[in-house]
Amino acid sequence: MLDETETLSCLRRAKAGDECAKEILIRENTSLLKSILKRYLGKGVEYEDLFELACMGFLKAIAGFDESFGVRFSTYAVPMIAGEIKRFLRDDGSIKVSRALKKTAREMNRFIELFSAAHGRQPTPKELGEEFHMDESEVVFTLGSSKMPLSLYEQSDYKDEKSVSLADRLPAKDTQEEMLDYLILKAAVAALPERERKIVYLRYFRDMTQSEVAREIGVSQVQISRIETRIMTELQKALEA
Repeated sequence: MLDETETLSCLRRAKAGDECAKEILIRENTSLLKSILKRYLGKGVEYEDLFELACMGFLKAIAGFDESFGVRFSTYAVPMIAGEIKRFLRDDGSIKVSRALKKTAREMNRFIELFSAAHGRQPTPKELGEEFHMDESEVVFTLGSSKMPLSLYEQSDYKDEKSVSLADRLPAKDTQEEMLDYLILKAAVAALPERERKIVYLRYFRDMTQSEVAREIGVSQVQISRIETRIMTELQKALEA
């Protein structure tokens, strides 16, 4: 693989539109791409398609990388590559669910919880239909939609559940290795000081830039960059431990 100096040189040329530089970066990072896509084999997507998705994520990483981030390009590229594959698996499945249907399913499940607490039993499809003004068949379909692919980190719409993601509420379908990584990362993030947890949330769950996070936290962008680099290093060590 290219050393850091060679990588940065190719990145600058690639960002300027040099297709040859992009090809060099992809070729020299093929082992990285393959190591990531291996985690998603056996999920209904051919190896060649996974590799193409990995390359797409890699090219997006090239376009979005900024040397001022203060991190190695590979560190920045890994979540971009994995994210591209995950989005495909989530959004391009055989069944797609509209946002409105997802919202109704969440509201219906919330109603079931409240009804069960008040009456000591779950509501019947007929009672749910009367509450939500729909046929019983629509009730069954809507409840079934909550089992369909959703974003793992989608937050609840209810005020008292803003800190709860679907990862905490739904059965996991990941491999044992992915679930182990998830649990390790979750524990590592939970162990961070409050301000650092907030930075992780704003950067990776709210998709805010370092400058936006800096304004939210009340520090400089440079400080956010340094803190984020330290956080990523700690999380990487937690995964490798």
